[in-house]
Amino acid sequence: MTRAAVVANPAKLDDADEVRRVIEKACADRGLEAPLWLETTVEDPGAGQAREALEQGADLVCALGGDGTVRAVGEALAGGDVPLGLLPAGTGNLLARNLGIPLDLAGALDVALHGAQRTIDVGRVNGERFAVMAGAGFDAEMIGGADGSLKDRFGRAAYLWTGAKSMRTPSFTAKIRVEGVPWYDGPASCILAGNVGALFAGVEVFADAVPDDGRIDIAVITADGVGEWTRTVARTVAGSPERSPFFRVTQGRKVKVKLDRKVPYELDGGARSKVKSYRLSVEPGAIAVRVPISANGNGGGRS
Repeated sequence: MTRAAVVANPAKLDDADEVRRVIEKACADRGLEAPLWLETTVEDPGAGQAREALEQGADLVCALGGDGTVRAVGEALAGGDVPLGLLPAGTGNLLARNLGIPLDLAGALDVALHGAQRTIDVGRVNGERFAVMAGAGFDAEMIGGADGSLKDRFGRAAYLWTGAKSMRTPSFTAKIRVEGVPWYDGPASCILAGNVGALFAGVEVFADAVPDDGRIDIAVITADGVGEWTRTVARTVAGSPERSPFFRVTQGRKVKVKLDRKVPYELDGGARSKVKSYRLSVEPGAIAVRVPISANGNGGGRS
């Protein structure tokens, strides 16, 4: 490696200058030159900065921030051969958690600079890429309600507050085709697509999800009202969501969703506007990510 770059979200850092000094010292201690430091903005959450890093010759681009920063940087790196380093600084840090990457800066830096490489898939929804999850309905309502100052102030607890309110949101009707074949037609309160297994606060939603199998896991949740949602959440936390009568799951490479009304959706924890239909697809092996080295010297497997 000759030059690393850090795409940093200053809103996620208590002291950006101090974090920058720590990273520069870690690189110097390893005989590396100071990395490029590129900060995100409200207008550009990371994709433009990642492309600038590539233009300046970076052969490692690290995302320093939350899942939104990771998604934006990954969007720019997808399809290329420059690896992504994860320096978690957000609320969820879902990709880092699923890949076994330390959440502390020193540990994450060590993996980013000296870890193994694992090539993972990314999903696409209406042209935008995501690395962890996409969802329509309940989870998007929950995430949208927790955006901004509420999440910055209360962290994960913000999701508990908005989630409780979202349980009362009326369900919608969904028609879902997987690989062109009808799979589901009926009421739904949430449609999830996952590239990894653990989606909410470390809770495993998709037991069979692997980020490099060329498939996306799809779930329809039909829980309606507080009582049914409470039962579904309890099953999920217990590690057996598939045993819930309100949870259906499958896998696929191409998915088409049609809804009877517009509902909000989200990508990797970032709220989007409402849609009445959308398409999901997979880009196999789109991004190389630095991951911990396992005992046999390979990148860590599914975590």
